Amino acid sequence: MNRYIKKIIHEVHEQSTDPICAYIYDLEGIQQHVRNMVKTMPKQTNLFYAIKANPDKRIIQALLPYVKGFEVASIGELKKVRDVSKSVPILFGGPGKKDYELEMAMKENVSYIHVESLLELRKLIMLAKKRDKHIHVLLRMNVRTKTLPKTNISMGGRPSQFGIDEQLMEEALSILKERENTHVHLKGFHFHSLSNNMQAALHVEMIHHYLQKVEQWKHAYGLNINVINAGGGFGVSYDETPGFDWPLFTSLLAQSEAVQNLGDTQLFFEPGRFIVADFGYYVTEVIDIKMSVDRCFAVVRGGTHHNRLPASWGHNHPFSVVPLARWPYPFQRPEINNSNVTIVGELCTPKDRLYEDANVERMRVGDAIVFKKSGAYCWTISHHDFLGHPHPDFYYITEGNQYE
Repeated sequence: MNRYIKKIIHEVHEQSTDPICAYIYDLEGIQQHVRNMVKTMPKQTNLFYAIKANPDKRIIQALLPYVKGFEVASIGELKKVRDVSKSVPILFGGPGKKDYELEMAMKENVSYIHVESLLELRKLIMLAKKRDKHIHVLLRMNVRTKTLPKTNISMGGRPSQFGIDEQLMEEALSILKERENTHVHLKGFHFHSLSNNMQAALHVEMIHHYLQKVEQWKHAYGLNINVINAGGGFGVSYDETPGFDWPLFTSLLAQSEAVQNLGDTQLFFEPGRFIVADFGYYVTEVIDIKMSVDRCFAVVRGGTHHNRLPASWGHNHPFSVVPLARWPYPFQRPEINNSNVTIVGELCTPKDRLYEDANVERMRVGDAIVFKKSGAYCWTISHHDFLGHPHPDFYYITEGNQYE
């Protein structure tokens, strides 16, 4: 945790009589993290940021000088990137693309469109010809394999709404070769089979599987491939288990004969969570501590309507307690010591839980709880307006550990 977080919490708390409730994003930490990531990557590889993890404009701006480009999965996300830069490379993916989305992607000059189905490919061919716009595409392939690492979320190697099944490859290539197609050009393939994988060596094996498949297709169908997008899926641990070892991953990639033999073909990666998760903090104040039968509950100003990730993934979200001195009441301040407590939110549902049965050394009403690793898939996946509670404030740590 950035050592300035506690300082920021105390300063923000002193500026208001309201209970503290805020997100703090460490932009300088994100930038340093990405610089370190890129530094170890083989020369044939490029790093994109998947903004679905956190599309905050300040984060996009902070990453702009350090990543090759951005991956988006909707027109809303596309507009967020174009609001920051009119020229940065964009990869446009996601299932169920509508005609107006494909047309907007052409208008905004995305670098590559990830094609998710044969119907989408036919629509794109028709729309590109109609607009007289040449488009580069990557076919998103759902490859058959039983060797994918086990993770919380998998999108490939089994029946899935994502991508084109491997057995439909010939049909996809036939569509691209039809006389009607004058504007859509196959440049490569996109793979994204899983999310939040912790195993660096197995991730390299999975990429080797992708590269072997592409080599087979190149020789079988006489393809000239410029790009292989291996997706993201690099894991972040929310407990004490080790997270994804990026230096090991890039070291193994650099030693890989398959990667060394890529020639002019570029290998793309598009992580989201792995880039930003560790640099976001959800801060919320303890409003009440109460016993129910034999269990203790801490009710906070906030909850899953601000940070839905623990409810979505069914995990306990890591946190620290930051003591705050203010207690404006004439009666005794409730507190617990060396006790187990379940941290819950302010919503009228028993599902509003952030941590089940946590052991704490000390916690008082009025103290702040800092949920770490809250930079990805936390605020933007949450049901913000349920019950009409106020949204949290947002603060950003910038160069020199200043915040605003």
